[in-house]
Amino acid sequence: MRFERLIDDLAAQIDHEQREEERALALEEERHRLGRLSLRERMRALHEAGRLLRCELVDGRTLSLGLMSFGRDWVAARSEPPGLGQFIVRIPAITAILADRDDLAASLVALPESPTALAARIGFGFVLRDLARRRAPVLVHGVGGASWHGTIDRVGGDHLELAVHPAGTPRREAEVRAYRLVPFERISTVEF
Repeated sequence: MRFERLIDDLAAQIDHEQREEERALALEEERHRLGRLSLRERMRALHEAGRLLRCELVDGRTLSLGLMSFGRDWVAARSEPPGLGQFIVRIPAITAILADRDDLAASLVALPESPTALAARIGFGFVLRDLARRRAPVLVHGVGGASWHGTIDRVGGDHLELAVHPAGTPRREAEVRAYRLVPFERISTVEF
């Protein structure tokens, strides 16, 4: 009888130690996952949870955005409440994401690899080239707070060429007031 109790106690102790070891391993794996988590991934988790992105930008603006898609170094979003338009926001131009406790929890959820993994490799220049191809009128917001309305004529490897013209007018040579070569790093958002 004592021997059986001894065996049962040893089995329970081994089982308990094994569970504790598995729990410690799971905690360590979670710490490693969180240590590798990028701001882009946390924004994607907020999007998947159906939450708005409230962010402060280097140009001093605070925007509430409904995220639509993600690139390597940018996000596409619509303004909330609707009406301001759509934005391409450079992730490096975000100085802070304003979050409540629920937002923080939602942003930490582990997500499977996106089925549109190709989009994750598309850079800021690619999106600007699409806007240039469509001859879409844009409002480019610079990191210093300045903004310019116009049409993107060309996109280089690290800058865009903007034909500046009045809002609401098509890009016609007679309407162009200036040309600006703007480095990507000096752009916070492009509104279209």
